[in-house]
Amino acid sequence: MAKRLDYSHVIWDWNGTLFDDVKLCMSVINTLLSTRGLKTLDSIAEYHTVFTFPIIDYYRKVGFDFEKEPFEALAVEFMDLYLSGDSACGLFPGTKSVLSGLQQTGVRQVMLSASKQEVLLKQVSRYDIADYFDELLGISDIHANSKLEIARAFAVRKNLQKAVLIGDSTHDFEVAQALDTDCILIPNGHQSKETLLSCGASVLNDITYVPGFLST
Repeated sequence: MAKRLDYSHVIWDWNGTLFDDVKLCMSVINTLLSTRGLKTLDSIAEYHTVFTFPIIDYYRKVGFDFEKEPFEALAVEFMDLYLSGDSACGLFPGTKSVLSGLQQTGVRQVMLSASKQEVLLKQVSRYDIADYFDELLGISDIHANSKLEIARAFAVRKNLQKAVLIGDSTHDFEVAQALDTDCILIPNGHQSKETLLSCGASVLNDITYVPGFLST
């Protein structure tokens, strides 16, 4: 068995951390912008500069006017387009080997996502990785406001003592702080390396560095 870690739980984000949907998300938001005559995003780098949580703030930053069209309607349109294309996305390289290796250490793995629960379960089921996780925790709607409340409920239910949260956004860092857990951020997802470094969290190049980092 691999070296036992100092953590009882590794809490994984999904979108942009294990599931590579960044290009799809930019394509969908550009479709929404284009059909309304708004300026589209030119590159992933530009996408990184505007993406934020809660998602409603991100929509404001890219130019949507909620006096003309409510956020809720935009969120539904986004999700319809997203779900029509998400099957073409995949896991980041090394995901299965990383999850398998951590499982062998005896650590419990949990997925915590701002995706709607039923969407999360459907996506995860495509990749034969569900057995690596004790729980898959998504939110109850499509608005991606925050996963903090489900994180807190999980921490109380499990009497969480020593955990590390791994994600790709400053929101993941905020959740980790609220739970008083360690945090590792990966700059291959929805925010840039520079943005993630500004948090003060540990930032690794990609998820394949995670097992070695946790074992040191």
